Amino acid sequence: MSLILETLVVRHKKEYNMKKETAIKLFESKQVRTIWSEEEEKWYFSIVDVIEVLTGSSIPKRYWSDLKKKLIKEGSQLYESIVQLKLEAADGKKYATDCLDTPNLLRLIQSIPSPKAEPFKMWLAKTGYERIEETEDPEIGIDRLMETYLKKGYSTAWINQRLKSIEVRKELTDEWENRGVKKGQGYAILTDEITRAWAGKTIKEYKKLKGLKKESLRDNMTNLELVLNMLAEATTTEISKEKKPGTFEENRSIAQQGGTIAGNTRKAIEEKSGKKIVTPQNAKVLKTGNKKLK
Repeated sequence: MSLILETLVVRHKKEYNMKKETAIKLFESKQVRTIWSEEEEKWYFSIVDVIEVLTGSSIPKRYWSDLKKKLIKEGSQLYESIVQLKLEAADGKKYATDCLDTPNLLRLIQSIPSPKAEPFKMWLAKTGYERIEETEDPEIGIDRLMETYLKKGYSTAWINQRLKSIEVRKELTDEWENRGVKKGQGYAILTDEITRAWAGKTIKEYKKLKGLKKESLRDNMTNLELVLNMLAEATTTEISKEKKPGTFEENRSIAQQGGTIAGNTRKAIEEKSGKKIVTPQNAKVLKTGNKKLK
């Protein structure tokens, strides 16, 4: 196994020791937010995400609101099984979200007419089994992550770079946690500072350049963009370890320093190559065999 995968497996094992683990599962390339309850040893699924998958509705929240009223009116016991758990939304923040465990979700599916109902039931069963496998052997989870990216059409070279970026990002967030930075908004602000310093754009501006909305910015970076982003984050981590910031403003200053170092590298490469590094290129051109991307 490569050093990257070995490191990721170690981190993966640590993450499974958490009381709750959140993840995004894919059903036919569509995202379903999930959260694992270590205490109950079972998955909970975002109901709105499941409804969007099954119905293709552009307003799944309204569909769920109407269905929920119907369940209440009918006195369905299923309504009492709904739990609200905090899941990450498209804006990076966590909100209380209606969720169901697998058995109750299967019951809910019976109320949703959809040709995808049966395939989705099989997917649910597989998801539960895969979680048990990954607990026993976290390397399987890394293999599945690689497989997911390959199915999406990314090249092996890009996937290796992306996996490395996950490792670097985890080291940075671990360091922020050690320095008392609050997850969520705190991480988002510091990440924005790093990105602005190296790319010359805020994350919002960067995503707009690439024509992105809910999509992951990192999943739409070229190899060189990923490298520079990793340099910025790795540098920030090292500076933080040396300076040991005690306040949020000190962490912000270090984030700017780390980003600036990578930003200077970007400018030097652009000057020598005569080409812009931060470009509108996105996942549509980050596919296997695309010769435009280097």
